[in-house]
Amino acid sequence: MIAVSVLALASCDAPRGAALQSEIVGGPADSSADLAVYTVSKATLPAIASWPAPNADGDYTWPSRGAASVDKPIRPFDRVDVIVWDSEESSLLSSPGQNTVEMKNMLVSSGGTIFLPFVGSVHIAGMPHSAARARIQRKYVEAIPSAQVQLNVKQGTRGTVSVVSGVSRPGPITLDDPSFTVLHAIAASGGPDKSLKNPSVKLIRGNQTYQRPLSEVMSNASYDTYLRPGDKLAVESDSRYFRSLGAASKEALIPFSKPEISALDAMSLIGGLTDQRANPKGILILREYPQTAVRADDQGPDNVRSVFVIDLTTADGLFSAGKFQIHSKDTVLVTESAIAASNTLVRLVRQLTGITFDISRL
Repeated sequence: MIAVSVLALASCDAPRGAALQSEIVGGPADSSADLAVYTVSKATLPAIASWPAPNADGDYTWPSRGAASVDKPIRPFDRVDVIVWDSEESSLLSSPGQNTVEMKNMLVSSGGTIFLPFVGSVHIAGMPHSAARARIQRKYVEAIPSAQVQLNVKQGTRGTVSVVSGVSRPGPITLDDPSFTVLHAIAASGGPDKSLKNPSVKLIRGNQTYQRPLSEVMSNASYDTYLRPGDKLAVESDSRYFRSLGAASKEALIPFSKPEISALDAMSLIGGLTDQRANPKGILILREYPQTAVRADDQGPDNVRSVFVIDLTTADGLFSAGKFQIHSKDTVLVTESAIAASNTLVRLVRQLTGITFDISRL
């Protein structure tokens, strides 16, 4: 009975929870028409790092910081008050006994103009407050030589930025300060929500959307961009993740905990390898590139389906794993050791032998 059982077990696969490396890639140097396999090492890292990103996730862009305006420009849909001081005895504007005329709460048109009596349309949008006042006064002096003009400006809705989400107090913020930046807006909104994990900042400006990790905006002054009226900001949790499968301590979707994750970081995030099962020579990173990234030279992968093999038992493998970047939606597969499968078979035989021995004593 023991002999028959051993033969039966040997003819079938022992139960296990992960694939062997040879079952997936046939060895680190294997390559087929439907798969490209690369060994991650000091020699291959420079070429791999230069390849296009497999997807747009985490492909950050950000506008230049720009320069703060010396004076706030007037914009369409702002409201202005124009007060004209006139000392003429027979004034065109004022009534007898008056020396001022107030024209309040005038809307700057979409074309950037306001209409003034005896002057007509005056274009003031895009001009600093002082320059706009001087232009209006020059126009009035042509008709009223003694005219003196005072100009007050109230910014309209186009003079605000909107902090949409991810902060304690979302809402519009008036740009009273021409040197108002991204971090000023987040601080004025109560700071980022404490529940966010690895938060990133999204900036919508016109038809363009930009994104950057908040930690980079805080640590690099060149990313603390000056805001413009109409900008929209949102603070969000990083949506990137990678998959952990096989003989790892954790099989799950693992969110990115920082802007860049290396393969060595990924090993820590999945809780390391399972001691009794994992093959440290067979850590596989499965990645799918767009067809447009495939190249016949070293400027891109050889195939849409690419597998990167990491050996954690060598110094070169460990150092290279620390520099190999994990991308969003990568699959980190820890293959199973062939010895672990053999040990499972031996344990089954021992258990079966014990059962047979107990039967023989009956």
